[in-house]
Amino acid sequence: MTTRVAVMGSGNWGTAFSMILADAGCTVTMWARRPEVADAVNAGCNEAYLPELRLPPAVRATVDAAEALQGADIVVLAVPSQTLRDNLVRWGGSIPGGAPVVSLLKGVELGTTMRMSQVIAQAAGVEAERIVVVSGPNLAHEIALRQPAGGVVACRDMATAELVAAACATPWFRPYTDTDVIGAEVCGATKNVVALASGMAEGLGFGDNTKATIITRGLAETTRLGLALGADPQTFMGLAGVGDLIATCMSPLSRNHSFGVRLGRGLTVAEATAELRTTTEGVKSCESIFTLAQQHDVDMPICEQVVAVIRDGHPAREVGPRLMSRDLKAEKR
Repeated sequence: MTTRVAVMGSGNWGTAFSMILADAGCTVTMWARRPEVADAVNAGCNEAYLPELRLPPAVRATVDAAEALQGADIVVLAVPSQTLRDNLVRWGGSIPGGAPVVSLLKGVELGTTMRMSQVIAQAAGVEAERIVVVSGPNLAHEIALRQPAGGVVACRDMATAELVAAACATPWFRPYTDTDVIGAEVCGATKNVVALASGMAEGLGFGDNTKATIITRGLAETTRLGLALGADPQTFMGLAGVGDLIATCMSPLSRNHSFGVRLGRGLTVAEATAELRTTTEGVKSCESIFTLAQQHDVDMPICEQVVAVIRDGHPAREVGPRLMSRDLKAEKR
């Protein structure tokens, strides 16, 4: 029996993941907010987001959220993280009971400091055993080219994780299962902030030593926050952790990295936003991640400096001197 999947969102990663699901044998109905995007998907190509990707016939789209969700065996959430709650208030009640709800989102909610799985549970009344997180080094443009990649499918209930993994396993996309939802979400959200810092360094003209230092210390910050929230330390050394961190911090295909490069070159946040014209999750979530760290007394100096640039308007050139002048300490602290 063919698995029916509703993908709620039609951006880069939602579109690419829809292709993965179709290649794995599922039938996919995407929900798009704009009629022109739905029409393009139904014509076989999401020109607005992934024009290089020819979508399989098993992928169709609609602007009617209830239609997309009707009869779905699996529901995939692929909207921007800061809009998740509002979207769930509008159509979360149409999510079929018993269907796994998969989050592709990588952020922490402003105001509440909730992870996306917590927002799903609260706003849509979905049980924790049905909430699944997919994360890993999955740049949408490379996925669209069907280049080999892996990811992590995390759920408190292993049987549900295995069901979703089977629905997205292809000869070129390999999902690994896990039960550490907290770790997968912390890694996915925080790596975007580290990528902004890495991009700033590149934009300022610094080389690989600088970027490697930021990535490594960023991983230390991510791990400290995750452990404070109850995550499994092994998660941070896997695909959802260091794997996603490397891809996001080093690739020009990463929106967060590219945004940071523009800040390093002297653009303001508003100018970089206008130039990229797409959602950059680290920009939206850096403040809430830093607030979450403060709530748990976790030291995150890189995140703090990114917030100073994004929220407070400090020049990117000030980040390096501030980080380099911090008191010396042992590395493993």
